[in-house]
Amino acid sequence: MVILGFEEKEFFASGHRACAGCGETIALRHVLKAAGEKIIVVQATGCMEVVSTPYPETSWEVPWIHCAFENAAAVASGVRAALNMKGDKETKVIAMGGDGATYDIGFGSLSGAFERGTNFLYVCTNNEAYMNTGIQRSGATPEYTSTTTTPDGKVIHGKVGVKKPLPFILAAHGTKYVATASVTNLFDLKKKVQKALSINGPTYIEVLVPCVPGWKIDASATLDVAKSAFDTNAFPLFEIENGVLTITSKPEARKPIHEYLVMQGRFKHLNPEQMERIQKGVDEHFAFLESIQGKKIFETLL
Repeated sequence: MVILGFEEKEFFASGHRACAGCGETIALRHVLKAAGEKIIVVQATGCMEVVSTPYPETSWEVPWIHCAFENAAAVASGVRAALNMKGDKETKVIAMGGDGATYDIGFGSLSGAFERGTNFLYVCTNNEAYMNTGIQRSGATPEYTSTTTTPDGKVIHGKVGVKKPLPFILAAHGTKYVATASVTNLFDLKKKVQKALSINGPTYIEVLVPCVPGWKIDASATLDVAKSAFDTNAFPLFEIENGVLTITSKPEARKPIHEYLVMQGRFKHLNPEQMERIQKGVDEHFAFLESIQGKKIFETLL
């Protein structure tokens, strides 16, 4: 039975130890619903591995492999090679990791798998910090964010520098499909997962997943905060297919970034000048996306 377009069967079972309101579990649950049963999941170390598999229990209703922080893409490559040797072209391989395992620690194996052309989908559940190990900054952490390794102080006010443009870095590998998604729009997420899995080659989807303790939000506010990220263009939704970028959804009426920032304790230290700087960066980034939309953005690369 299909409910509102989603598979009724659960492939990520309830009973796990995730925080109430966890954005990552929402993403995992619906990525698996979109993918269906014929998959093997490779999961990097992180919150989702910890909360979903306390020995001897598991929330995974599909074949699942836990690997180290740094090698999810490499292990997925091995799984894909084994399936190919068996002549199994039907089973899909999905590697999953948080932004720490994706942007930073596992970037080398991820880049290698994409350069080799491995046929798999990599899903980054991006909560913009290393939440499982103590809320340290990552390459996906936005500027001025207060984390345990970039605390707000008298001289330095949170993280220095902007986040790494990983979707564009992976698209520059010649990847056929790269996309961003959010737990605030599960129909868009489903469409992108199914499109990615239909493509022969490495594909990448980055899903924004608010973290209750890391973002210092109420457990009931997860989807509201994710919706605000979309409404303010803090996290645009787009896809890059065969090198051509398309903005897949825009807010009906863009809201000021202030509305998004004040919802989160990690930004409570910001002053008006810093908020203005963030607004300027958000506006410039979205204007850049609009300027390259519909164009072959990497065709001049050697």
